[in-house]
Amino acid sequence: MTSVERHPTCVVLVGLSGSGKSTVGRYVATRLNLPLYDTDAIIEAEAGRTAADIFASEGEASFRLRESAVLAAVMAKAPAVIATGGGIVTVPDNAVLIRQHAFVVWLDATTAAILTRITGHRQPRPLLQGENPYERLEQMRQKRASLYRSIADLHMLTDGIHASAVATRIAMLLPAHLDQSISDPS
Repeated sequence: MTSVERHPTCVVLVGLSGSGKSTVGRYVATRLNLPLYDTDAIIEAEAGRTAADIFASEGEASFRLRESAVLAAVMAKAPAVIATGGGIVTVPDNAVLIRQHAFVVWLDATTAAILTRITGHRQPRPLLQGENPYERLEQMRQKRASLYRSIADLHMLTDGIHASAVATRIAMLLPAHLDQSISDPS
């Protein structure tokens, strides 16, 4: 990715669906005493439908437009913790915005761990519907890993680690100047 002047005012969590972004985000936000914005939850609340319903009726492109608008809106509310949808980095402008204005944490987990987490989840994951979700998830991992890597300040594996422990580690690893600017935006 090209060099961009950075002004991190948010902590943004990126990673595949099921990597723990929403759960870890709640703990990080509490630890830093900041609001949490979950882009998928906001999209669903605004649309009055699930992400899966939006994907099914309007398609992925329409969902990504909604996602980009929500991302811009919540980034403007900084300082904050933002849990993103797994595909947010597939839109280049989103990746640039995130990289420029956030300390970016890539939450990662093995395919097996993700499938265990999302199996029986209250809502289906739209891009994992259909035959052989393990293979689909592996393909998604291969496509997105370089996108996550290109914007991440921190890469954390979450297999077998409680979300609160992941959040504690994130808070400990925030650069001192960033922690201060996020905690005291004046």
